Amino acid sequence: MIIRDFHDLKTGPRSISDARWNSVRMLLADDRMGFSFHITTIEAGSEHTFHYKNHFESVYCISGHGSITDLATGETHEIRPGVMYALDKHDKHTLRCSEELVLACVFNPPVTGKEVHQADGSYAAAD
Repeated sequence: MIIRDFHDLKTGPRSISDARWNSVRMLLADDRMGFSFHITTIEAGSEHTFHYKNHFESVYCISGHGSITDLATGETHEIRPGVMYALDKHDKHTLRCSEELVLACVFNPPVTGKEVHQADGSYAAAD
């Protein structure tokens, strides 16, 4: 059994920050669960384009408000507490945050915790 406290992790090496967001990696690849689990906080007023070509991601909004635009279709959807979105087609998307967003995120395959976003908004494929 794995027990971790978000409050303990948010100031340690499992807390990763970049370009107006922070992600606390609660579960990583080396936990051998088959997925990684993160609590991600994105700053109000920020906009991010991501394209996880090598990962699937599912995201549940805990708090805050924003929107997500599917860049293939142009469709925009509201993000608010209780809304989940899943990038089941490696969807390239833009996330806009009108209020600070706190999100629970799951990645498959799991991330290692050392990834950084590449220029195209993706993470490199797992080794």
